Amino acid sequence: MSILKESIFLPLLGIFMVMLTACAPEVGSDGWCANMNEKPKADWTVNELGDFARHCILK
Repeated sequence: MSILKESIFLPLLGIFMVMLTACAPEVGSDGWCANMNEKPKADWTVNELGDFARHCILK
């Protein structure tokens, strides 16, 4: 029974993870810039700060 649960659970988990990553807007897009403007500045990573400056401010 355990093997049956794993054979169903693992593919469903993989599909769920793919769906989550597909929902994020592309870095530098208008949607991504809008999301970053709404996100508290204290929660930004160094990479997000650089991407925001490059794609949203210096556009």
